[in-house]
Amino acid sequence: MPDKYQTIVVGGGPAGLTAAVALAAGGLSTALVGRRPARPDNRTTALLGGSVTALETLGVWRLCAARSAPLRTMRIVDDTGRLWRAPEVKFEAGEIGLDAFGHNIANRDLVAALEARATELPNLKLIDNEVTAVEPGDDAVLVTAESGETLRAPLVIGADGRRSLCRKAAGITVHDHPYKQVALTVILRHSRPHRDTSTEFHTPSGPFTLVPMPGLRSSLVWVLEPREADDLAALDDAALAAEIERASHSILGKIELEPGRGLFPLSTVTAHSFGAKRIALVGEAAHVIPPIGAQGLNLGLRDAATIGELAIEAHRDGRDIGGAELLTAYDKRRRGDVTTRGVAIDLLNRTLLTDFLPVQGLRGLGFYMLDKIGPLRRVVMREGIAPDSAQPRLMRGEAI
Repeated sequence: MPDKYQTIVVGGGPAGLTAAVALAAGGLSTALVGRRPARPDNRTTALLGGSVTALETLGVWRLCAARSAPLRTMRIVDDTGRLWRAPEVKFEAGEIGLDAFGHNIANRDLVAALEARATELPNLKLIDNEVTAVEPGDDAVLVTAESGETLRAPLVIGADGRRSLCRKAAGITVHDHPYKQVALTVILRHSRPHRDTSTEFHTPSGPFTLVPMPGLRSSLVWVLEPREADDLAALDDAALAAEIERASHSILGKIELEPGRGLFPLSTVTAHSFGAKRIALVGEAAHVIPPIGAQGLNLGLRDAATIGELAIEAHRDGRDIGGAELLTAYDKRRRGDVTTRGVAIDLLNRTLLTDFLPVQGLRGLGFYMLDKIGPLRRVVMREGIAPDSAQPRLMRGEAI
C-alpha cells in the first residue's frame, strides 16, 4: 500500500524545498521526493526583498544569512558601443527606504539551509530518490520512486524542472521560445571591493552582470552568442579571467576564477496552465525566463508561497486541497505576475539585440526617464522587488 500524505512535492531544488517547508510548517503532512544533483550548483541567486522575508518567516534565513551579500545599489551601464547609447542608471535601495534590495547567495548554500530547516519539521519527510512515475487519479495522485516506494496524496507539487515529469502527467503543454544566446556563469575573486553594488553591462550579445558575494567575491552571468560562449568556456582560468576583466572595464580590479563554470542555453518557457489533475507546477516546471533582472527563482519562490497559502487555507476550511477550484485559483494568482515579468525581460533582451535605430532610441529614452524622473524610478524599484499584486502572505512576513 502507498504511504499517504496530504501533499507530495516532487523535486528538491530551492522552489520545491520552499514549498515543502511552507506546507509542513502550515500543518500538512508532506513528503518531498527528489534526487540530489550529482554535481554542485555553482550558480548564485539574487534573492529580492520579498523572497528574503519569506525565508525569514519560514525560519530558513537564519541558517544562511551569514553566507549572503546585500544588494544595496544596482547599476545599468550601456556598453553596446552603438550610436544611440542609453545613459547609466543607478538604483539605490535607500531611495525607497530599504537597507538593501535583497541578498545574493550561492544556490548550494540556500539549498543546504532549506534542507536543514526541513529536517526540523516533524511532519516533513525527505526522500532522496528519483521519481519514475506520477499517476493522477480522481481523488489522489500516486507517485512512484526509483526504489519502488509509492506515495499517495490529494495534491502534488511539481517542482521538477523544465523537463517536468509532473507537468507531462498533468497533460499540460508549454510555449517554448529559445534564444540564440547562452549564459556563462562563474564565481570570481577580485582585488577591489564591490561596495554591495550589482553592475549590469548591456552589450550587443546580452547582459554582462556582476553581483556581489561576501568578501572580495562576485558572481558573473555573461550572456553571449553560442559560438562566443563556447570559445570563452574553452579558455583556461587565466585567459578567461583576463577576458572578464576586459569586459568589466576593470571595475573590480584583478580577477581570479573559483572552480566551476556553467553554460546554460537561454529560452522562455511558459506552461499553458500552472495546475491540472491535482498537480500544481512551481518554479521551472511552470516557467523559465532568461537570467536577466533577478526574476527567475524569485518567481519560483512566489509560486511556492502561493500554493502553500492556498493549500493550507483549503485544509483549514475543510475544502479539497487538490481540487479544480484550488488549482484554478493558483493559476489565476500566478499567471499575471509570471506573464508580466516574462514580457518585460523579453522586451529588454530584444532591444539589446536589435540593430534597428528607432528601437535603440526608445530604449535610450526609457533609461533617460528612469535616470531623471525620481517618482518613476521609485515606482519601478518597488514593483521590481515587491509586486503588490502578487505578494503572498509569506512575502509580507505573515505566517500561513
